[in-house]
Amino acid sequence: MSSQMTAPQQARKHYPKKKRLMYQELQELPTKYNVIALSKMTKVRATQLMAIRKKFRNDVKIRIIKNKVAIRAFEKVKGVAGIENLSKQLEGQCALMFTNISPFKLNLIFAQNKVFLPAKGGDIATKEVVVPAGNTGIAPGPVLSEFKVANVPTKIDQGTIWVSKDTVVAKPGDVISMQLASLLSKLNVKPIEAGIAVNFAIAEGLMFKEQDLRIDLEEYKTELVRSFQQALALATEAGYMTPETIKPLLVKAQQQARSLAAEAGYVTPETADFVLQRAQAKAQAVANKAKEKGYTAQ
Repeated sequence: MSSQMTAPQQARKHYPKKKRLMYQELQELPTKYNVIALSKMTKVRATQLMAIRKKFRNDVKIRIIKNKVAIRAFEKVKGVAGIENLSKQLEGQCALMFTNISPFKLNLIFAQNKVFLPAKGGDIATKEVVVPAGNTGIAPGPVLSEFKVANVPTKIDQGTIWVSKDTVVAKPGDVISMQLASLLSKLNVKPIEAGIAVNFAIAEGLMFKEQDLRIDLEEYKTELVRSFQQALALATEAGYMTPETIKPLLVKAQQQARSLAAEAGYVTPETADFVLQRAQAKAQAVANKAKEKGYTAQ
């Protein structure tokens, strides 16, 4: 028997252990969870990912992957609808999340757990960056030139630099320079909003893109309230009895009964005022007509 190893055997021998374990795990995890979500990690910092992992370690398995390893592993997975479409999304640095949480809820959870980080040179502002007025606690020195470059008005008081007024130093879309990032860091201004987003997900055979998973909670609540009110109005108008419509239906019935009784001249404690006022108005109208024809009261 030849002592030489075949090419496949050599490949297996030199395949890194870490990749082998990842390959095996990525075949097992898709069959254990209802949802597989993909997140692009290009703008996610390590500290932020660690915080998310720690907070959701019991609910979400997060794996930073090697795309080629994941694609090969997914080719071996059977019975998970849409996994081949997930493979097509693997570009750049990616993280896969395995969970039983709805992808909509998962995206909301991540949106609600965004953090603000110090800016780095080259970061793009997502909102107005403001240097607040007040005592910076920084002693005068070369740093004054950084305030000047950023057009931040200052004054020296009691041995420290004070910012004279709230100052916008960057607007949405502006690139933050290294010098401005340095100044903001000294002032402990953290303008960079960072968070993980679900860019693609498969759940129970359905595929969801990033735009599908964005939910404006306030708009959603407003729409629900509006829909409820419209449904309640329609059911009340139709006389459809439910626990929600019983009260407005009774109020409506009472109003209609009172109106009918008053119109018919039927006197009750509820209609007496209206019936008497109506009778008085009719009597006054008759009197006016009589007066026009020359009749006078005796």
